[in-house]
Amino acid sequence: MKYVIVIPDGCADEPQESLGGKTPLQAAHTPNMDRVARMGVVGRTDNVPPTLTPASDVATLSLFGYDPLEVYTGRAPLETAAMGISLGQGDWAIRCNLVNVDRDEMRDFTAGHITNEHGKALIQTMQEKFGGPVRFGGLQGRLEFHAGVSYRNILVYRGADAPFGSDTKTQPPHDIPDKPIAGHVPKGAGSDLLNHLMTESRALFADHPTNQARRAVGQKPATQVWLWGQGRAPSLKKFQDVYGKKGAIISAVDLVRGVGILLGWKRIDVPGATGYLDTDYGAKGRYGIEALKDHDVVCVHVEAPDEASHEGRADEKVKALERIDYDIVRPMLEALPRYGDWRILVSPDHRTPLRTRAHSYGMVPFAIAGTGVEAKGQTSYDEVVAASADLEFKQGWRLMKWFLG
Repeated sequence: MKYVIVIPDGCADEPQESLGGKTPLQAAHTPNMDRVARMGVVGRTDNVPPTLTPASDVATLSLFGYDPLEVYTGRAPLETAAMGISLGQGDWAIRCNLVNVDRDEMRDFTAGHITNEHGKALIQTMQEKFGGPVRFGGLQGRLEFHAGVSYRNILVYRGADAPFGSDTKTQPPHDIPDKPIAGHVPKGAGSDLLNHLMTESRALFADHPTNQARRAVGQKPATQVWLWGQGRAPSLKKFQDVYGKKGAIISAVDLVRGVGILLGWKRIDVPGATGYLDTDYGAKGRYGIEALKDHDVVCVHVEAPDEASHEGRADEKVKALERIDYDIVRPMLEALPRYGDWRILVSPDHRTPLRTRAHSYGMVPFAIAGTGVEAKGQTSYDEVVAASADLEFKQGWRLMKWFLG
């Protein structure tokens, strides 16, 4: 049997006045997602336990069938896997965002969606200034700054004397849009080092040639780094060993790719996939169909709806959902029957309400159709239909076993 998972990241939302009292899923023209609903079943699942932060790292692990309370060690270690960075037993990975902070308020957690080239130049400067032996508080470890994609980068602390622990608390910058940063900086064990690096980066970036070039053409400068999402390397059983299926992951986001890689899935990179609103939806659909030839499970993740929510743009969220429906769900529904038995799952990982522009806890709607899935008479895929459904997974990681049959 062939299985397809389509993840419209963060699409679950609330009714919007700008959309006539409808949620983005209700307002969007999504005949193919609705077809999945009519052919099969709509339900809801909770992918984020209340003791963990609502974000794609926790939620994606859950959606892929792993209990995050057992396997989650932090966000950054998942991204290091996608970047090919190995972590030793005593090492810690820390997410290193390039952000724009103005008058001590988080103005843009992407630094104007900084380019890979500009981001790499700034991270290289951090490596030149702070990389190597730690020069803070008598610590004996080493620091490594690794450039990633756009604003998403990684700091690695290597050494058995790492000061971080379970009481180290950090805040995702995308969850504090246009808010003062004072109450959201790192706290607890190791926070002195993290705050030191964040503060020092301000002076380092102030007159950096890259930022001067960005200002000259009206682009936002990256005013500093923001450190968060720390953790050690996780130990995950391979998906094929747990569920007996060979998988592939398609995503432009290192975090999601990293989860797939750690599960033993093949990473498939798609030209034109950006992790933003301008991603090549059609290419993702085509590459997903091609991957079906050699894999049992193919997952296509699209970050665009989540990005639209973070920017508070309801119209762009609707457009993203319509593109996912037409360019990914539609061709997948056409291709799957060629392989005999098949199933498709459409589900976000977590909620990202436009009202708060941040990730949040709560149930998200899913739709499943295909071989052996009995139609329940539901007419559309959206939050309202899911809320009245009797199929519910309060522990989201249990959905995968049901989906696989």
